[in-house]
Amino acid sequence: MSVDITTGEATERSEEETVRRILTDTGDTWAIVGLSSNQERAAYGVAAVLQRFGKRIVPVHPKAETVHGEPGYASLADVPFPVDVVDVFVNSDLAGEVADQAREIGAKAVWFQLGVVDEAAYARTTDAGLDMVMDRCPAIEIPRLG
Repeated sequence: MSVDITTGEATERSEEETVRRILTDTGDTWAIVGLSSNQERAAYGVAAVLQRFGKRIVPVHPKAETVHGEPGYASLADVPFPVDVVDVFVNSDLAGEVADQAREIGAKAVWFQLGVVDEAAYARTTDAGLDMVMDRCPAIEIPRLG
């Protein structure tokens, strides 16, 4: 749940609508920042779930490794095609910069994973007109849409 900073009211319903919109209407190309070939990391499993639900995953990691059959890129700026959603698997201290980069490359939405919170980045991103979700996991949310 998030809180509307102008009214102080809970906005859980609009957050649920944003989750649904990102997962169903925003587009199917998901850049996953922090995704490597390390199978023990959460990003690896989440990427597999997104693929099973028809999303194209784009690994973004300094190592630029191929993951789940998809070539990796060292940064969002290196991705040579449009990205719809940027899914962020970096710690909260670095996440705001990634959200800013997502805006710069023309992404439509930003998704901060469980445990990733940056209220200032959320404000900047949504003020710029992008959808954004914080502290949630698309691999948990997408099966609920069925």
